Amino acid sequence: MKIDITKLMLLIANKGLSSTELSKLSGISTVTLCRIKNGSQVARPQTLGKIAMALGCKVEDFIED
Repeated sequence: MKIDITKLMLLIANKGLSSTELSKLSGISTVTLCRIKNGSQVARPQTLGKIAMALGCKVEDFIED
């Protein structure tokens, strides 16, 4: 599964969350979130699930078609 960074960034912006806030809500380190957002790290399915839960959406909402 590959993340659509644009979709993910829009979801984060719509929630009004900073990387630090999303990190705390999801239980994922800020470093990991930054790496995922800039494409230097591929997120594991469980990490994607944590991000989706923190954003109140489904994983499918930010995965490339």
